[in-house]
Amino acid sequence: MSAPLPPRHFHGDPVLTARALLGSTLVRLLDTGETLSGRIVEVEAYDCPRDPACTAGRFHAARSADMAVAPGTWLFWSAHGHPLLQVACRPQGIPASILIRAIEPLGGVGHMLNFRPVVRERDLTNGPAKLVYALGLNPALIAGTPVDSPALHILPAPLPIPDEQVQVTARIGIREGRTLPWRFSVRGNAWVSPAVPSMDLAGPGGP
Repeated sequence: MSAPLPPRHFHGDPVLTARALLGSTLVRLLDTGETLSGRIVEVEAYDCPRDPACTAGRFHAARSADMAVAPGTWLFWSAHGHPLLQVACRPQGIPASILIRAIEPLGGVGHMLNFRPVVRERDLTNGPAKLVYALGLNPALIAGTPVDSPALHILPAPLPIPDEQVQVTARIGIREGRTLPWRFSVRGNAWVSPAVPSMDLAGPGGP
């Protein structure tokens, strides 16, 4: 089995790193020893030195400062009272992060359904707050831990997702920076969130 992605993997450009995370596996180890996992199928990048979304609206300056921690550190921000999972990028002191927006369940689905009962399995983890609840994540325990911690880590994708299978759009629910093509999802995947991007401004391929 591959080793988890180390914190140094997140030292660089969050846009490029976010794109490369598609197809990786998010793994949650419960205290009981059971493992929950899901394939990452949707992500967004936030790069505050060049990102108007970091200093406007709900992505304000104080929240940007929260991102200015060591790269490869798990973080949460709150949207409408719900926690959203992100990982810090770039060298420490430069606020940047990747928001994990959706995963396709792979293992431990029964436990996920106990944490977050739904009628349709596709609704279990097809959104950033949904996956936090389905994985039973406690922000107070996870925030500030390294991305390769046993309790929550990312296994690299066996093979990169080819550009023709990637949908690139603007991000979700922002007013400033809404023309930046920094949301990446696996085209046609049933677990991609149903939310509508700020602008649908890019087709397959990179930013």
